[in-house]
Amino acid sequence: MSELNIAAPTAPATIGRDSASLTGAAPAAMIAVPGGIFSMGSDRHYPEEAPVHRVSVDRFWMDRTPVTNRQFKDFVKATGHVTFAEVAPDPQDYPGTPPDMLYAGSLVFSQPSEPVDRGNFTQWWSLLRGADWRHPYGPRSNINALDNHPVVHVTFADALAYARWVGKDLPTEAEWEFAARGGLGGAEYAWGDVLIPGGRHMANTWQGDFPHRNLAEDGFERTSPVTSFPANGYGLRDMIGNVWEWTTDWYTAKHQADSGKACCIPQNPRGGSEGDSYDPDLPGISIPRKVIKGGSHLCAPNYCRRYRPAARHAEPVDTSTSHLGFRCVWRPASDP
Repeated sequence: MSELNIAAPTAPATIGRDSASLTGAAPAAMIAVPGGIFSMGSDRHYPEEAPVHRVSVDRFWMDRTPVTNRQFKDFVKATGHVTFAEVAPDPQDYPGTPPDMLYAGSLVFSQPSEPVDRGNFTQWWSLLRGADWRHPYGPRSNINALDNHPVVHVTFADALAYARWVGKDLPTEAEWEFAARGGLGGAEYAWGDVLIPGGRHMANTWQGDFPHRNLAEDGFERTSPVTSFPANGYGLRDMIGNVWEWTTDWYTAKHQADSGKACCIPQNPRGGSEGDSYDPDLPGISIPRKVIKGGSHLCAPNYCRRYRPAARHAEPVDTSTSHLGFRCVWRPASDP
């Protein structure tokens, strides 16, 4: 995936339940993740995944699947929440932006009909007026038959608002990666070291030449119902592929090096600083970026091999897309 720094406005505040304390018993239908020490990152793929380093995470609980359209619909109905994509940006927040670009919308993937320059992501991404979580492919689309598909076109603030309403939180990058590995340690994928073991597709990814030819050998061209593929070792579904997922960590260009000493292994790391997350290639734009994980149905061997637990990407906090969603975690109040 390539990011596109097109901002969205601040949405109205959401009224709902407060998750700050995360007290009591774990919410129903969540998966217990035991926690422990693991080797985070990878030295074999993209530079931002390196170096491999040991970290420790405490036990926590995680949603079995990404948040679905049905669940997000319940949230909006109960709270009146309006997502960023549904509100036109305030010109004062984005000085210098052409007026004709200041409209409510979100980034949508549009498949080219022939090969294009893969170095130019505007060949397949566009800021589409009227695209939002209810209209994932534009104003003429709907989610009437997509209740069990992951909700998309949600910014970080939208995802956090939902999490707080249900008394949960969003995962840190370390929690997310530990959970995605499903107890397999240094395996390449969430299910082992082979992408398609025995010819069986384990996640919703892209087969064919991205972005113009999608063979859909896994059965899906776009998003899929959240239980369409096998669970990982912890019983979690869709940790890889289908949609990217937000984490709470500010993005950094690489991981910190391993301490080399058992006494100094970071415990429950919380990522870098907001200031360090700004895109150095866009010095005039101070929009912080969060880490997103898991890859999506647009990840392909010839373009974006980020269908792995170690993979990570930067996403501006005010940007929503047709292949980005989230899931929630719950931590015992006694845990840090």
